[in-house]
Amino acid sequence: MISNIPIHYFLVVSTIMFFVGIYGFLTRRNLITMLMSVELILNSVNINFVVFNRYLYPDGLHGHFFSIFVIAVAACEAAVAIAIIINIYRRFTTINVEDVSEMKY
Repeated sequence: MISNIPIHYFLVVSTIMFFVGIYGFLTRRNLITMLMSVELILNSVNINFVVFNRYLYPDGLHGHFFSIFVIAVAACEAAVAIAIIINIYRRFTTINVEDVSEMKY
C-alpha cells in the first residue's frame, strides 16, 4: 500500500512537520509548547527513517528499529522535561522562559 504513494509526499509532510517544530521552538516562550515542538521534530525524523527504509530497503527493518529507538528516547526526554517543568513551576509559579532566571535554590 505504501509503495503506491510517491516518496515526495512523505518528505513534504515530514519537512512541514520539521519546520513547524523549529518555528514553534524558536518563537514560543512557554516550556510546554517548546517541549511539544521538540517532539514534533523527532516525529518528523521518524517519518523519514521509515520512508527511506521502505523505499531503499523494502525487506529490511533498519528504519523501523531506529524509529523505535527515537520514540523510546523521546519518551524518556519528555518524562524528564515534564519533571523539570513541574519543579520550575513550583519554584517560580510560571513556565515562561523569560521569567525563569536561575535553576538553583
